[in-house]
Amino acid sequence: MSVQSIRPQLTEQDIERLMRGDTPEQRASVAHRVCRRIALDVLSDREKAFADEIMAILAEDSADLVRRTLAVTLRNSPVLPREIALKLAQDIEAVAIPVLQDSPVFTDEDLIELVLAVTAAKQAAIANRESLSITLTEVISEHGAIEAVQVLSANEGAEFSDKAFDDTLRRFGSDEVVQSGLIKREYIPTHIAEKMVSLVSGQLFDLLVNRHELPAQMAIDLAGSARERATIDLVEQSGRTHDLPRFVSQLNLNGRLSHSLIMRALCCGQMPFVEHALAELSGVGHQRVWLMIHDAGPLGLQAVFDRAGLPRKMLPAFRAAVNVFHETSHDGGPNDRARFRARMIERVLTQFQAIPKEDLEYLLDKLDYYSEIASKEDRDEAFDAA
Repeated sequence: MSVQSIRPQLTEQDIERLMRGDTPEQRASVAHRVCRRIALDVLSDREKAFADEIMAILAEDSADLVRRTLAVTLRNSPVLPREIALKLAQDIEAVAIPVLQDSPVFTDEDLIELVLAVTAAKQAAIANRESLSITLTEVISEHGAIEAVQVLSANEGAEFSDKAFDDTLRRFGSDEVVQSGLIKREYIPTHIAEKMVSLVSGQLFDLLVNRHELPAQMAIDLAGSARERATIDLVEQSGRTHDLPRFVSQLNLNGRLSHSLIMRALCCGQMPFVEHALAELSGVGHQRVWLMIHDAGPLGLQAVFDRAGLPRKMLPAFRAAVNVFHETSHDGGPNDRARFRARMIERVLTQFQAIPKEDLEYLLDKLDYYSEIASKEDRDEAFDAA
């Protein structure tokens, strides 16, 4: 069988050495030249069949060096037959890792089966592929060794779902390499950021705060004892309403969706948070909870309040705060939201004289915060006018 068209620079002696070379080094040298021609040339069907035979022979060579040469030279090539790639994947790590990390011929199903069957180093090679589907990322995060999850956490090409984030933190959340990888990602969901603040420290803590634009005071509070104040700030910071149901559910699972937290959120005008919190605690759908709070009269509010298990003694203050929310409007100007929050808190403080000391201090602090944001815009406008 002639190979002249795919090896213009090879001799018959080269082919002989490829098959029966005196040393592994000789066979590896010729293997590299042959595989380069296979990867770069446009082959006819007959030439492709012959090339497949050559690759099969190389994959069976007794010398690790020859098999590794095949794997390294064709690691990125679509011409490597899938059956040979799978054979190389089951080889020693030095041979398997190049194709596991880079070969485009594997299917997702191939890679998932391999993750569940191979060594930690091979799993890490798969986790380091240029792109990973949601399913493959979830499998590695749930079943992969720590070495693989460390690589996965830092791989921006890995498509993380909430499940993958949760499994990663559940299994290896205390590992600093995993923490660093997640924090350095372009985006992590709000509930993951909230959870990580209490796990990290030192430079990673600073990086989490700075990279994901979390307020420093919020992070400090979350890491310490004043968690409720920080949680409200985090909801506000996120600005991602699609994350709110999951965030609220996470708080509830962690025993942190307290009555005081809900009341504080309401007093700050964080109504979406309040709605989802009552839906979570009551087991009633969000749309129905919205109607019971806003459009079903006092009995509707009382019903969802009781269903959520909030103490009856809070109901008058809760109802009054809802009324204040309905009567307070946004003005449509710059920093509109900050002014709305400030007006909301002012009216709550005016109407309620018997606010618990901790809640009073909290609301006064938030009033200062929102007022400062609103007044900054006024100062900027005055400066520009001058």
